[in-house]
Amino acid sequence: MTEKEYNECVSQYADNVFRFIFKNLRHEEDARDVVQTAFEKLWRNREGVLYEKSKSYLFAVAYNQMIDHIRKGKRVSLKDEFKEETSIQEPKQSLKRILEEALSRLNETQRSLIMLKDYEGYSYEEIGKITGLSESQVKVYLHRARLQLKEYLVKIENLV
Repeated sequence: MTEKEYNECVSQYADNVFRFIFKNLRHEEDARDVVQTAFEKLWRNREGVLYEKSKSYLFAVAYNQMIDHIRKGKRVSLKDEFKEETSIQEPKQSLKRILEEALSRLNETQRSLIMLKDYEGYSYEEIGKITGLSESQVKVYLHRARLQLKEYLVKIENLV
């Protein structure tokens, strides 16, 4: 990949990669750090990356960086898992908030698959390349994630 192709890659994919990472992490600065690291790795390895494959390479690197970031965060803030989940909630939550809560209950792989397929519109094959999963694994994990979402979203106590 040439320097010009790298710059084209930045202008073409920076927003998409950031949006994907931000929707998963829900923290702007962390998302920026992950995206910057992904583009930095692309720059360092540009000699070995074909321009035609740069999109999947970039998303794969960003995805792996995001997973590493999430795991690091879990190690640091283990105490947060033991917080009380019962709290007084507003009588009527917005649909967006309910969906965000449902997505937060998924593990990072499931959440990433939902984001890549349903928000970003990638094919099963592209998602497989990004995440390192086979196409059939993507389908199975995505199906299970959607079932979990459905189970959470149809509970009446989550809507009231």
